[in-house]
Amino acid sequence: MLSKIQQTHPRVYEHFSKIQHGEFWLTRIMELDRYWSMIGNRPAPQVIFDGASLPKGIEISGEFDAIYAGATLGLLHAAALTDLFGKRVLLIDKYTPAKTHRDWNISLRELQRLDSMGFLKLSETEKAITKTYKTGFVEFAARKEKKRLFIDHVLDCAIESDTILQLALNKVTARQDNLVLAQTAFKRCWKLDGGVIVEVERNGTAHFFKAKVLVDTMGVMSPIAMQLNSEHGFVRPQTHVCPTVGTLASGLEEIDYDIGEILVSTEPADTSRGSGRQLIWEGFPASDTLFTSYLFFYDRVDSDNDKSLLNLFETYFEKLPTYKKPSAKFHIEKPVFGIIPAYHHDGFGKTRVTSDDGIVLFGDAASLSSPLTFCGFGSMVRNLERTTSKLADALSRNTTSKSDLDSISAYEPNVAIMSNLMKFMCYDARTDEPNFVNELMNEIMKVLDELPPRYRETLFRDEMSLADFTTLILTVGAKYPKIFSITYKKLGISGSLSWLQNWAGWAVQALSTTK
Repeated sequence: MLSKIQQTHPRVYEHFSKIQHGEFWLTRIMELDRYWSMIGNRPAPQVIFDGASLPKGIEISGEFDAIYAGATLGLLHAAALTDLFGKRVLLIDKYTPAKTHRDWNISLRELQRLDSMGFLKLSETEKAITKTYKTGFVEFAARKEKKRLFIDHVLDCAIESDTILQLALNKVTARQDNLVLAQTAFKRCWKLDGGVIVEVERNGTAHFFKAKVLVDTMGVMSPIAMQLNSEHGFVRPQTHVCPTVGTLASGLEEIDYDIGEILVSTEPADTSRGSGRQLIWEGFPASDTLFTSYLFFYDRVDSDNDKSLLNLFETYFEKLPTYKKPSAKFHIEKPVFGIIPAYHHDGFGKTRVTSDDGIVLFGDAASLSSPLTFCGFGSMVRNLERTTSKLADALSRNTTSKSDLDSISAYEPNVAIMSNLMKFMCYDARTDEPNFVNELMNEIMKVLDELPPRYRETLFRDEMSLADFTTLILTVGAKYPKIFSITYKKLGISGSLSWLQNWAGWAVQALSTTK
């Protein structure tokens, strides 16, 4: 496989040839890249069927309260459901459960939620923390008066993702009536009265299992999410995406291992591969010698930009010296990569479909998290107690219809509205000058610097209140009046109205919560 890219992607070939399991990682990257060819071009997959079409004479291999398809973020959810509420679960994963191709960082206060809900004690999760930082910063490559905004208590610890997933896996396997199946692929399911039957494939053989609920945690490539969120019968499960690639590596120069770099740009937009993309870096120490660095960009899912992860990796290795220079001792422990999904809700509340009768979506399959900072892991941790307790209650009451399960989601209006901010970071050469994103975000960082620290901290922790968000927007408008014409140009009338709808929906939800 590597030999096939030697001429087309020489930098990827050079570095992946030295990485342990380089061929495996390349295969995973190319598999994820199939996503781009599916968007808008192919009929949505049909994997959900009514019970009337269930094949005759099938043998049920086991019955469970919940079947989880996908054992990465889904593993955390399944573990909490069985450990705290005693529900029987089956987990299947196409590859190896408790393994991921992304490294995570999060705030310590967020991680403590796992302890406060009685799931994973701090003494346990501390085993997964590989590094804590004193602070972090955001900095964009403005031409003058560049603002480096320091932010405390945000993404201030690095997590060994496989370690925390293993803790969750141990919770699942501690109960003998649970089952975990590796190298097992979801194929299709049938909706019945009061449950679902799920067909999986393992070692070339079909197996059938029954459960009250099928939990889809298969990520951005989920065929269930694609079918439920198709547009005119074609695949379009997200509105925006954030292609992301990087490495966990040692031997990078000028690293401060006490500081995390949350969002950093080093140059104007790149217009070499479509209508333009503003490349952004994230970097955080993973230990006292290892550093995780990501290169990514925000974009509409239907833009003409090149979003290939493989091609972005080639760009990553080309541009890495402009961010962190590799020394002669540069060594890659493993590549990290993913397609971070985003969804703009065009209305007053959640408009994405995250449920069906007997089916509920979480994690990247649901695409309800903010792509700006915490992404799927942070959203899962922040909403874990609420979603697992509500799902356990639904299972106990046998209330698992589409409408029942629709209310069990990670949707948060304060997070959903951030998709509008993300739109400003989607560069378009047809309307934006080359340094547009950098200059605009630099102005917003200046405003945040003048406001009390809680504004920047809650914004980047996805915890901002309605009052503080309103103050921030009004202050940006007063300090930077050009934002109004920019908003009209970037969002148009319909987009601006949609933002106001998001805002109003958040206000209604906030008022109902306080009553």
